[in-house]
Amino acid sequence: MTRFGLQLWSQRTDWAGFRDAALAAEDAGWDSVWTWDHLLAIFGPWEQPIFEGWSVLAGLAPLTRRVRLGLMVGANTFRNPGHVAKLTTTLDHLSDGRAILGIGGAWFEREHDAYGIDFPAIGERLDRFDEAVMLIRRLLDGERFSHEGRFYTFHDALSEPRPIQAHLPILVGGSGPKKTLRTVALRADGWNTSGPFEDVRDRVDILAEHCADVGRDIASIEKTVSFAIILRDDPAEAADAYRALMAHNGLDSMEMAPLLGSPTEVADTIRSYIALGFETVIVRMPAPYDRETIDRMPRVGELLDG
Repeated sequence: MTRFGLQLWSQRTDWAGFRDAALAAEDAGWDSVWTWDHLLAIFGPWEQPIFEGWSVLAGLAPLTRRVRLGLMVGANTFRNPGHVAKLTTTLDHLSDGRAILGIGGAWFEREHDAYGIDFPAIGERLDRFDEAVMLIRRLLDGERFSHEGRFYTFHDALSEPRPIQAHLPILVGGSGPKKTLRTVALRADGWNTSGPFEDVRDRVDILAEHCADVGRDIASIEKTVSFAIILRDDPAEAADAYRALMAHNGLDSMEMAPLLGSPTEVADTIRSYIALGFETVIVRMPAPYDRETIDRMPRVGELLDG
């Protein structure tokens, strides 16, 4: 069965709108709700207001009942891995066992420069990321240990309480062929990517090679793919709704073309990705959030699974 996650942009919104969109998704039958981990707006003018990711997830946790909650995805550069393990565990308790740790190597240099956060070259960032994910996994699993690594040093570290989930899932976002996808193969329970079909197909093949190298069954990794989607039976109405969302966020368009159309048309496009083994579709949704798409997206799932 295809699962659907709603990624709510946390820029150019207010709490009431963000909260109500998440609750509407739960009521409509979506499986998960996600948001960014950014300190400055990443689309349009950077000066636009933006909420902090962990905080809004913590706000949603006691208000929701069923949807999984996570960052799509956390910036490893922002926090020590011990801190990340504590944040994730706390969210798991606040949500009664519905947290997912989404994490990546980070990419938006402007926010690092603005707040004085170290932003090493890409190779070092991804090496730090791999070491951090390994340490977070050990902490979430209840290990007590010391560690002298290339980037991190722990002395008799322990993270208590344990998460409610016996195995809290770690999802890695990113598609770098040499390092990120190897970290996915070695350490991740889930993976998120996006892009044109041919590019995504090539990344799946590379991930399969890394899995073979480390003795991992690629089928054990939940594969998630992201799209911006606006559902309307009239394509012109879908395009108008998309332009209005872009204008609200100071944009003309997004880098990757959105999926605009009826549930049948959108399902037809997504079906080829499902054939590659993707189990979850993450819908990228700019504020102020399109309620018609939120309400109608389960119909796309019915068409895909029918």
